[in-house]
Amino acid sequence: MNKKNTWNQYTIKNVNKSLVLETILNKSPISRADIANETNLNKGTVSSQVTELLGEGLIHEKGPGESKGGRRPVMLLFNEKAGYSIGIDIGVNYILGIRTDLVGNICEESKTYFHDLSFDHIKEKLFNVIDQLIQSAPPSEYGIVGIGIGVPGAVNKEGKILLAPNLGWENVDIKEMIHHRYACPVIIENEANAGVYGEKNFGPGRWEEDIVYVSVGVGIGVGLFLNGELYRGADGFSGELGHMTVEGTGYRCRCGNQGCWELYASEQALGSSSHVNGKKNLEDPLTHMIEKAEKGDQDAVDTFHSIGTYLGIGLTNIINSFNPKRVIIGNRITAAQSWIEQPMMEKTNQNALWFHQESLKIHFSEFHSHSSALGMAAFTFEKFLKVNIHEHMMV
Repeated sequence: MNKKNTWNQYTIKNVNKSLVLETILNKSPISRADIANETNLNKGTVSSQVTELLGEGLIHEKGPGESKGGRRPVMLLFNEKAGYSIGIDIGVNYILGIRTDLVGNICEESKTYFHDLSFDHIKEKLFNVIDQLIQSAPPSEYGIVGIGIGVPGAVNKEGKILLAPNLGWENVDIKEMIHHRYACPVIIENEANAGVYGEKNFGPGRWEEDIVYVSVGVGIGVGLFLNGELYRGADGFSGELGHMTVEGTGYRCRCGNQGCWELYASEQALGSSSHVNGKKNLEDPLTHMIEKAEKGDQDAVDTFHSIGTYLGIGLTNIINSFNPKRVIIGNRITAAQSWIEQPMMEKTNQNALWFHQESLKIHFSEFHSHSSALGMAAFTFEKFLKVNIHEHMMV
């Protein structure tokens, strides 16, 4: 048999195995016969692939299911606890880490805050979060299958952080550093891209082909899922819409431009309004502003209304540009939804072109500030499943 035929057989077998695993993942519990019906593969092919997957510990058998005539079939389930994925969201003043199983259920989380933006300080905070998540993981077939880290900035295709202006980072390579310390696969991605991927995989947007995720914390990032796939742009730097101009002669941004959207529609807009009892609170201005608004402080309420209005201005530009079916607002600003939602929707309804609004849904994330971490976990365990199948096929 020549090499071409051998490779073709390998490719077909790889595709078949992936198809069987995906079917079990999405349809379990399911019988071998039903897998054959779902995939149009013959029963012999299904049986051999199931045997391999059982041996690899990625699936397991369950007691007999309901009979459709004849013997009751043995049911198959995906082994979601075969390994664990770590998803990290690095914000401008926090690190959120989660450990999920292989279908995205959050098993453990760890969060820490920081105010020292030096790389060495944040690095140690990051190590502490990852260490805690790894040490608390129970024994499993594959252990920690990978670590995914979302960052608020431009990331190239190799996972190098080219610029994260709100962190003061430029040309930072944490991928190799993390891989060297933990000896497992590492993925680095823009946090807004991770956020839209988290929403697409686990949120109400899972059935939509065109989704926009707007991550609003100390800055603003936008993740775009268009025509059924994550949109990264020509060089992978799409989504930096927090730096679109909404005030031509506005404040100077850390990126060097004037009047950027995130200066007016993110936590940066709290500014001097974050003073509490005459003193600026450096720990968490957003939380303290919310406390003031809950007590009826008019300045706090007006500040949130202004943020909502400017959010609506930026969302209008996005809606008119991309014609999405769903726009999701996530990250820390979701805690202030009670005060910013109405002015945001009023501005969007007023200014977005009417034909874009006919089937459009705009809402706050049900995951609050967890979308990006979930997306990074999904990137990681999906890569593990693809690589694992490929490696076992090569043996």
